[in-house]
Amino acid sequence: MKIRWLLAALAAAAIAAPALAQPAGTLKKITDSRSIALGFRLDAPPFSYRGSNGEPTGYSVDLCRRVATAVERALNVTGLEIKWVPVTPENRIQAVTSGAVDLECGVTTVTLGRQEQVDFSNLIFAEGGSLLVRADGGPIRLSELNGKTVGVMAGTTTEPRLRAALKERLIDARVVYVKDENDGAAAVIDKRIDAFAGDRMVLLGVGLRSGGGAVLSLAQEDFSFEPYGLMMRRDPAFRLVVNRALAQLYAGQGISEIYERWFGKLGRPGPLLAAMYYLNAFAE
Repeated sequence: MKIRWLLAALAAAAIAAPALAQPAGTLKKITDSRSIALGFRLDAPPFSYRGSNGEPTGYSVDLCRRVATAVERALNVTGLEIKWVPVTPENRIQAVTSGAVDLECGVTTVTLGRQEQVDFSNLIFAEGGSLLVRADGGPIRLSELNGKTVGVMAGTTTEPRLRAALKERLIDARVVYVKDENDGAAAVIDKRIDAFAGDRMVLLGVGLRSGGGAVLSLAQEDFSFEPYGLMMRRDPAFRLVVNRALAQLYAGQGISEIYERWFGKLGRPGPLLAAMYYLNAFAE
């Protein structure tokens, strides 16, 4: 009976702390260099941006820090260096495929088209595409964009989804490019454009950081669904380590602490996001 109990305990321990085989691919790259390259955005609060202290910060950045710790433990490497690499919507995919970035920690929507080039972690957030407008009479619904000018960022999923929504609803709006989120918010404040299209939570964050909290508002209507993931090269072993770290966060209190830090003022996670966390809290 004692032997049978001991074997069961050993099996449970093996499941709880799975050992990695000889590292290969991305994990070997990380082991050999004793560093992991994490991509981050400079200007996508509250998910990924450069903080007032000059350091990468945000919800996605916090998740990646937890992942880096999990990689360190899985590889049994101490003092793993995190190399933060700034990326933009235009170059983020190339940064991953070229090996400059091992894991991209931003606001990247998972799409089937992108999966032709890269892989993604399990979902880290579920968001909707919306509009940042002036509070003093800006368009609050998509139908009110007729004859208006809307800014978007190149290289994002927002542009094709906005154009598709406008076409489907026969709305004649002029779509122009803005440099980044801060430029989009400033253009709305200065009335150079009537609305700036992007992901709702990112728009909220950039609106508050731009100092336009009393001037800017969010539209009352979403025009797309944006599920975020952490982007990486196709590497099943590395992806498993990343997803294991996320699953453990979602199953425990870790995700509650991170969510509260970045979104607590907005209340508890909505039903969609809560379901996303629950469905991705996979057991070993």
